[in-house]
Amino acid sequence: MTVNAEFEHPRLAAVYDLLDPDRSDLDVYLDLIGEDGARSVLDVGCGTGVLACALAARGFQVVAVDPALASLDVARAKPHAEWVRWVHGDALAVRGLGLAGFDAATMTANVAMVFLDDEDMAAALRAVRESLAPGGRLLFEAREPRLLSPELWTRESTWSRRGLPGHGEVEAWCETERIVGSLLTFRWTFVFHADGQVLTSCSTLRFRSREEIATLLEAAGFSAVELRRLPRAPERAFLAAARRS
Repeated sequence: MTVNAEFEHPRLAAVYDLLDPDRSDLDVYLDLIGEDGARSVLDVGCGTGVLACALAARGFQVVAVDPALASLDVARAKPHAEWVRWVHGDALAVRGLGLAGFDAATMTANVAMVFLDDEDMAAALRAVRESLAPGGRLLFEAREPRLLSPELWTRESTWSRRGLPGHGEVEAWCETERIVGSLLTFRWTFVFHADGQVLTSCSTLRFRSREEIATLLEAAGFSAVELRRLPRAPERAFLAAARRS
């Protein structure tokens, strides 16, 4: 798996949370995990650790996994981070460490969409399934395929400039590079006005339909598959929930 500069470059990882401080998108995960009576959680693609630390603060046993060392460095410096086990790697790394028996697993934001090939996605789902206890639930989200449009990924619609504590004025915007089939490649540009440094980060996401997601989950051995609208963005994304059989 390729790690994008947005998550791996130390300077970009350091401002990631500051550029997007509203993480109300994680509320649905906290609510569902809490309602399910879970005690242990595997957070795959944890990034800068916002969800992992929030879960730890609520008393959950948390293992958080991410392939970007710079993001993990940011995560480890946060309150409650000492209660989280941080793992450098992807979903398959959990299998290698023999970690299992989790009550819940999560892949928030765009994590599930970075698996461009169905075989890679299937392998990740199988690894997560093996890490869950019987009846354990996987939760992740995906964008609606109809959002696969260059008009929604433009500088005009994404531009921002703000003063960030310790970093000065930072300007950021996103632009579509190309769309091929169900794959969207886009580039973020970051301008640090304190010293003029310009950094870019390219990402590619795979847009899958609800039917494709359900098929992959069932093939990986999950049952009780649910696909529901995402509360914070019901017209733009959906939440997938499934249990280990």
